[in-house]
Amino acid sequence: MSKNITPYKDSTLSKKEQVTLMFDRIAQKYNGLNRVLSLGLDKGWRKKIVALVRKQQATSVLDVATGTGDVAIAMSTIATLSIHAVDLSTQMLAVQATELEKLKLSNRITLAIADAEKLPFDSQFDAVTVAFGIRNFANLSVGLSEMFRVLNPKGCLYVLETSRPKKFPMRQAHFIMSRILIPTMGKLFAEDKGAYAYLGESAAHFPDGVALCNKLRDVGFTKVTHKPLSGGVVSLYIAEK
Repeated sequence: MSKNITPYKDSTLSKKEQVTLMFDRIAQKYNGLNRVLSLGLDKGWRKKIVALVRKQQATSVLDVATGTGDVAIAMSTIATLSIHAVDLSTQMLAVQATELEKLKLSNRITLAIADAEKLPFDSQFDAVTVAFGIRNFANLSVGLSEMFRVLNPKGCLYVLETSRPKKFPMRQAHFIMSRILIPTMGKLFAEDKGAYAYLGESAAHFPDGVALCNKLRDVGFTKVTHKPLSGGVVSLYIAEK
């Protein structure tokens, strides 16, 4: 997390607490606005994670920083998969719980309030997934280490995260989206310019590509690969324990 980004002005709160409260505040409008900002491409990105989990033949998965549950819900199509989903934002989890009840999936996905940097699990999961969440970790290395720890010896981590395109015109388009469009849309539709300014800034400053792959290797992951999607606006990372 960039030291220059402060979603809240209350200096008595830690960065982690500030970000959690920010997500609580925008939870109800988070999904709708993200669909608009991603031009609907987010569904296809999530399907790639589901396909990898299915190909791995995983029977247990942990979705970290699950938010409103898009990835967890998408993975529920794998009938044999046991799904746990965790987040620090109670309001994000509340939105997901409502959606699970509506879709009759409450018995398929186990929700829990948990810190990604202190996961309440042993080395029990075949797969760990996290989509657009790791850039909000207060300590990235600790969060990555925790996800490594809770994987079983043959487990895999799948990360979907924003990245910075390297080539014209996507590079310029990404700059406009992260610095101008996301904050503006947040102000107009979510009535929260500060929150979406933070999301845009965090996307612009996050260590992506080779830099993130190196961080994954540093905590013990092997066979680390990444693949840019949609012109490089997001990347899919795969890392084996």
